[in-house]
Amino acid sequence: MRFVLLIDSLVIVSCISLMPCVGKAQTDAVINAKPIAINFNSLPTNSTDISFLKASELVYCAYQGGLLQQGIPSGGTLVLKTLNGNILAKDLVRAAVNANKLPAQVLNDQNYLNSVGLQLEALPDEAALD
Repeated sequence: MRFVLLIDSLVIVSCISLMPCVGKAQTDAVINAKPIAINFNSLPTNSTDISFLKASELVYCAYQGGLLQQGIPSGGTLVLKTLNGNILAKDLVRAAVNANKLPAQVLNDQNYLNSVGLQLEALPDEAALD
């Protein structure tokens, strides 16, 4: 049982560690001689200047208490509620939208929601390192 937990933890840490590398591996695009970055932080709209918090930044913000006024607990309480399934990625994103930290369109961005979900799954391991 402990071996399986160790393997799962290593896979999660590896995925989190490789995420920034994948983002950097994407090439920059140029529109009207203006470079734009194509990544998870750009909304699929006609505007190329819209950007927002990365999933890891959002989860860290919540962990540090940045969404307390929206009903998202911080620290260990956030970790426990995440483990119990009481707080899901959509809840965190909705709270960030209500706090004007994210645009409302992000609620329909399944890639972003999946990224936040992965970060929430890794949160207990990350919190244990504190």
